[in-house]
Amino acid sequence: MPMGSLLPMFSSPPGGGLGGGGGGGSSGLGIRKVAGPGAFRLTEKFVLLLAFSAFITLCFGAIFFLPDSSKLLSGVFFHSNSALQPASDHKQGLGLGNINAGGKGEEGSEGERAAAAAAAAAAADNLAKIREDHERALREAKETLQKLPEEIQRDILQEKEQVLQDKLLNKGNAGGLPHLDFRPSIGALGREPNDPEIRQKRAKIKEMMKHAWDNYKLYAWGLNELKPISKKGHSSSLFGNIQGATIVDALDTLFIMEMKDEFKEAKEWIEKNLDFNVNAEISVFEVNIRFVGGLLSAYYLSGEEIFRRKAVELGEKLLPAFHTPSGIPWALLNLKSGIGRNWPWASGGSSILAEFGTLHLEFVHLSHLSGNPVFAEKVFGIRNVLNTLDKPQGLYPNYLNPSSGQWGQHHVSVGGLGDSFYEYLLKAWLMSDKTDLEAKKMYFAAVQAIETHLIRKSSGGLTYIAEWKGGLLEHKMGHLTCFAGGMFALGAACASPELTQHHIELGAEIARTCYESYNRTAMKLGPEAFRFDGGVEAIATRQSEKYYILRPEVIETYMYMWRLTHDPKYRKWAWEAVEALEKHCRVDGGYSGLRDVYLKQESYDDVQQSFFLAETLKYLYLLFSDDDLLPLEHWIFNTEAHLLPVLRKNNQEVEENHK
Repeated sequence: MPMGSLLPMFSSPPGGGLGGGGGGGSSGLGIRKVAGPGAFRLTEKFVLLLAFSAFITLCFGAIFFLPDSSKLLSGVFFHSNSALQPASDHKQGLGLGNINAGGKGEEGSEGERAAAAAAAAAAADNLAKIREDHERALREAKETLQKLPEEIQRDILQEKEQVLQDKLLNKGNAGGLPHLDFRPSIGALGREPNDPEIRQKRAKIKEMMKHAWDNYKLYAWGLNELKPISKKGHSSSLFGNIQGATIVDALDTLFIMEMKDEFKEAKEWIEKNLDFNVNAEISVFEVNIRFVGGLLSAYYLSGEEIFRRKAVELGEKLLPAFHTPSGIPWALLNLKSGIGRNWPWASGGSSILAEFGTLHLEFVHLSHLSGNPVFAEKVFGIRNVLNTLDKPQGLYPNYLNPSSGQWGQHHVSVGGLGDSFYEYLLKAWLMSDKTDLEAKKMYFAAVQAIETHLIRKSSGGLTYIAEWKGGLLEHKMGHLTCFAGGMFALGAACASPELTQHHIELGAEIARTCYESYNRTAMKLGPEAFRFDGGVEAIATRQSEKYYILRPEVIETYMYMWRLTHDPKYRKWAWEAVEALEKHCRVDGGYSGLRDVYLKQESYDDVQQSFFLAETLKYLYLLFSDDDLLPLEHWIFNTEAHLLPVLRKNNQEVEENHK
């Protein structure tokens, strides 16, 4: 800033301008001292000097005697303020821009008084700003002193990470997302089955999808889920204030079923209404698999750019979840503040294996589509932490503390809390076009430990996967665990030759056990968990385990087993599930879960889960479609059945140069 703009009363000699070339310019600031009526009177000069002295005293006194002087100095000298700008840059300036150098004495007198008034006003404004900055600094200091040392350390790490993220995002957003030439993936749409009976069954499943979608649209449009008995919307706290879970979750199912009008209206809603700028806490895991996964899948199927933009936008908002000492992300995240935490019930504040281990597929694709490596770096960082830890008996406990980077309690499960971690190891290997050798090694080592310590056979000949708690087995298998049959079969081709057939057979045995869990209920739909003790096999013995919430895992395993073996029993079992769903879960307002599958009379839970449209109906539709629809050698399903293409070694879709 030119000194002339700070010292307006010291004018240049007659005939010389003050402004100079320092940026203030010569227009409006050059008060020239001339003889005659326009010259300053002595008293007026004194008044003006007095006013300016008061201004200097107030500003510099406040700056050097109030706390946090460095912050205030930067605020005065380096932050733009209209009161301190040259007159050529500010409409009012110091009130001198209207003084005519050749004016009369009366006009000069009025200009001096205006200058004095403006200077006093500017001084008052600056003092108010200084006080405001001072009070804010005191509040910040007080809040910091009230925090625990761990919280202060977390804040520092978050600020550092945020600076890094801002740099990366600014770099990426300078020209928008990198240009990408969309190429339709193989098998996004299939042909009608030749067999008339299979074609009829597939049409029935499409009608089920339409019934579920139409009622959601009628009674809960734009909300997360539907209450089909109450005929109103339902929103889980898992999504915070984000809305539209069913819309995003259903996108790819609508697409492959060629429900074009419904897909179009879903896309239009997303363009106009899907908003991630919410001040709410969300589940990182659930939002990732449903929203990020659903948007990525919709993009890869349709090529609509809105889905890519929204997926990357949401991915960026999830990055602060990784602001932990170990890099293991928090389970819960406030999307506005970026503050994370873990479930209070989770083993001393631990993160959960199935949650932080089920980000890999989506985040690798986010890097692929955005050109920003930070997403992939975060999830490979998780793997690095896991590989430094000792595994009890080769097993992965369900709890890991993000602060210490150490395991929590030694509870191991291939069902809830652990399940999709193992699934994503295998699928990371397959999605990488079989180049991610580390994922393959981790997967087969984990499967070997699971076979050794968790897989058992009942006296009735049913193979099941127990849970491991500190070395003791609990002979219980969850509905969620039933996905593992399909996983073992899918991974069989990657196993060593002597184990390939064994893994196919293991998948078939798990499928059989899960079928029995359905077949042994009154409603022919499976319970949330079933046991193998006390003289029972594949039956739920506790009331809290007898419910069915439209889950897909058994149907998922049937689909993989059908695709890999073409044994007709898997289609038979799947159709039995369709008949049970129609008989017991279908209501006028959609489809509802059941409170007890062992009763003869339905007791509804009144929720149509979004994953019923994303997973259960999609897997059923694929079971009664030809293999050319979403062939397994070209597509990977995330744990919400959203579709991600295999990233071929020679695939260079993302261009480095922005167009």
